[in-house]
Amino acid sequence: MRIALVTGSNQGLGRALVEGLAARMSPQDLVLLTGRDPARVEEAAGAVARGPAAARVEGRVLDVRDADAITALAADLGEVDIVFSNAAARMTREADPADEVDAVAETNNLATTRMLRAFVPRLRPGGRLIVVASSLGTLDKLDDRVAGRFDAATESLEAVDALVEDWRRAVHDGRAEDEGYGRWLNIPSKVAQVAAVRAVARQRRAADLADNKLVMALCPGLIDTDASRPWFEDMSHAQTPAEAARWPVELALADSFDPAF
Repeated sequence: MRIALVTGSNQGLGRALVEGLAARMSPQDLVLLTGRDPARVEEAAGAVARGPAAARVEGRVLDVRDADAITALAADLGEVDIVFSNAAARMTREADPADEVDAVAETNNLATTRMLRAFVPRLRPGGRLIVVASSLGTLDKLDDRVAGRFDAATESLEAVDALVEDWRRAVHDGRAEDEGYGRWLNIPSKVAQVAAVRAVARQRRAADLADNKLVMALCPGLIDTDASRPWFEDMSHAQTPAEAARWPVELALADSFDPAF
């Protein structure tokens, strides 16, 4: 039996990933759809299970901002085959970044490093752990004054967490724009997610390749979701969640992968 876990998956890309995995995995396999709200998790898991799912689909309540909840779920599952760390905080165009940075840092960043710490050691041979970041998550999207700091933080997950905390304090103190972090929270948050994956890859690449394990950051472009619509006036070139999920699902289920990933 294979086990697949997708965080933040009662809607949008996360739900499309669950649908894609469930449709292509076997009846003895298990796909876990997770989210914070019990009613929404139950509704979404039931809807996916009633669709063209071949694998078993089960809803689990998981608030990725809760470190103990991540640790408990990892211990309960024991070993896993596929993990999509997809949960993300929504941002509002009109909001003061200081009002939203805590939720963004906790949901996007600290949760990512917690998921990596908890689940990378539990990947079976041939396992896949994919952190869903963004095409905005590359160093060239940052001001030169801070890009080097994010690059250097890839030395360890602890260094990434420390840099995220520094960025969070700068936003609260009103220093973020002057120091080069910018006003839009999404860019430093997504770059830090990619940095976390690079930190893990720095330590594990050779051993993971030998075991056919893949730990990577996925950086999709614009996807037509409720979270992205308020930020972009023209959605004509956006992918649907199903379109955006297709290749990642294929990659997660493939027998092998390009080591460049």
